[in-house]
Amino acid sequence: MSSQADVLSPKAQVQQNKGSLNAAGFTDYYDIDGLLTDEHKLIRQTIRDFVKREISPNIEKWAQDGHFPSEIVRKFGEVGAFGPTVPTEYGGGGLDYISYGLIMQEIERGDSGMRSTASVQGSLVMFPIYQYGSEEQRRKYLPKLASGEWLGCFGLTEPDHGSNPGGMTTNIKDMGDYYLLNGAKLWISNSPECQVAVVWAKNEEGRIKGLIVERGMEGFTTPEIHNKWSLRASCTGELVFDNVRVPKENLLPNVDGLKGPLSCLDSARFGIAWGAIGAAIDCYESALKYSLQREQFGKPIAAYQLQQKKLAEMITEITKAQLMAWRLGMLKNEGKATSAQISMAKRNSVDMALHIAREARQIHGGMGITGEYPIMRHMMNLESVITYEGTHDIHLLITGADITGIQAFK
Repeated sequence: MSSQADVLSPKAQVQQNKGSLNAAGFTDYYDIDGLLTDEHKLIRQTIRDFVKREISPNIEKWAQDGHFPSEIVRKFGEVGAFGPTVPTEYGGGGLDYISYGLIMQEIERGDSGMRSTASVQGSLVMFPIYQYGSEEQRRKYLPKLASGEWLGCFGLTEPDHGSNPGGMTTNIKDMGDYYLLNGAKLWISNSPECQVAVVWAKNEEGRIKGLIVERGMEGFTTPEIHNKWSLRASCTGELVFDNVRVPKENLLPNVDGLKGPLSCLDSARFGIAWGAIGAAIDCYESALKYSLQREQFGKPIAAYQLQQKKLAEMITEITKAQLMAWRLGMLKNEGKATSAQISMAKRNSVDMALHIAREARQIHGGMGITGEYPIMRHMMNLESVITYEGTHDIHLLITGADITGIQAFK
């Protein structure tokens, strides 16, 4: 799809670029680029070019058809979107967390489902194998996941246990030479196409353990969930374990308890905090361009107060989220970011993006519901993003518990 900027009058394009876009063409009202290194900017531009080339021309059809383009997995690997913070010796990028955030932001400008594919691979599969796995596990799995040869998924949420992962019933029994795994996981991104799954289960003592389950193990199946109205270009399914024999060497040896999966979620939520900003920017830029082009009563609708109010509030909220995400990235780089801080940023970014998508839809009028513009697709995707990796309300209560010292959800 061509950009709406292509059909703007020269005057309208000058008006547009005087405002929220920086000299490089990025939405940046507070010169946040001044806080980035040249490497950060190069990484961002590389991913933006990749998205424009590989995702943007196809995403509306993929979403309309409910199609997951499995070929994108290898392409993500080639461009370095998988495990960018994992050391290079294991196939990762060896990059910092600002770089990781910018990668997620640019992918989600293209589509939240595409970003989900990448962030699950990096934060929920590669991260725990690197952080908690043995050296043999790192060498076996990480290079294939980084390159996109293998796709992975993360098995935590169950049919009856979402916000309360500690209540999980999936379990393992020590059978001497192997573990016997039984149970089921639900709403698992990447599961229908995965080669490996990082699965969390309780042992006979009730302790939560992480295991690497490989496709082809007898009793392991991955049914796909169909008829989604959201994240239609990503694949979502179940993980079903029926007396699956998992070799003991597939147990993650360096983690015990709920802290394992929760630390993975912190990494994923950090990526979402950045990614949702990308979706918001895409909606805002589309609305801004459309408002400068669309004329009613003899002038562009951008000339009317109500549209300017919407646009001004959009860029304000985007700018606030950008600054929060940047600061959070710096704290992550320094090893100082807390789980509660990550929760706040995830909740803020997604809520902001969903609100902007709804306002942008109004600016587009009836055209906003069509696939000619990205608005409705982003809006539907964000309805999932505001729930997964911790719901909107649970993240609010995490902040509440952090500032009062009292947990309200137990």
